[in-house]
Amino acid sequence: MNQSKTAFLRFFRSISDSLLGRRTMAWRSHGRDNAELVQKLYEHGIIKSQQVKSAMEQADRGNYCKNAPYMDSPQGIGYGITISAPHMHAHALELLKDHLKPGMRALDVGSGSGILTVYMALMVGTNGKVVGIDHMNGLIDMSKKNLEKDGKLDLLENQIILTVGDGRQGFEQEGPYNAIHVGAAAPTLPQALVDQLAPGGRLVIPVGPDGGDQSLDQIDKSLEGEVTRKKLFGVRYVPLTDKHRQWREDL
Repeated sequence: MNQSKTAFLRFFRSISDSLLGRRTMAWRSHGRDNAELVQKLYEHGIIKSQQVKSAMEQADRGNYCKNAPYMDSPQGIGYGITISAPHMHAHALELLKDHLKPGMRALDVGSGSGILTVYMALMVGTNGKVVGIDHMNGLIDMSKKNLEKDGKLDLLENQIILTVGDGRQGFEQEGPYNAIHVGAAAPTLPQALVDQLAPGGRLVIPVGPDGGDQSLDQIDKSLEGEVTRKKLFGVRYVPLTDKHRQWREDL
């Protein structure tokens, strides 16, 4: 093998190892408490901005997740759903941070534990509004109790709306939204959510079949209303489905 080919292979391996290291590092951001978890995510380059770091520091994951809250991995929270891994919350917030500025409006579809809704509310501030929507009464009740444990009930007075509904249809009465996050994988892109994006807004959503190839997609709407879509990377999420397929609950 000639020297130039050897040098190229060494360069290729170094780049591959670097990229692999960045991907696996996210799963090593465990902490003994919330502060250490967030600091590890910051040190590993998952959290990049002070806006996201501050929001994640202010909401203690231990109040939203009973089992291993400071492990950087998804955890079951009941009703057949999980709370996403902290690094996925950080990724989503970094992608949306320019659309979560003070005074902006956001929608969190599949709000589950309520923690990402709180992160978003802390970023948009007292003049902003965030709607968290989930299709089970039990989940909305649980998320309100989580906010109470975390000392965040005051956010429900004017910054956060937690509501029961089919998040696939959005929540038109509080739109349009500068930022929309979806916490479960839709088999196809829900048009209602695209329609409820404000001009200049961004939607972050996992798309793909349950158990199949899924990707985290970024949908942007220009100030003129033109919609563009970009696949970011492969993911594995629980499906965005109707309540009766997910869990049986007495109404």
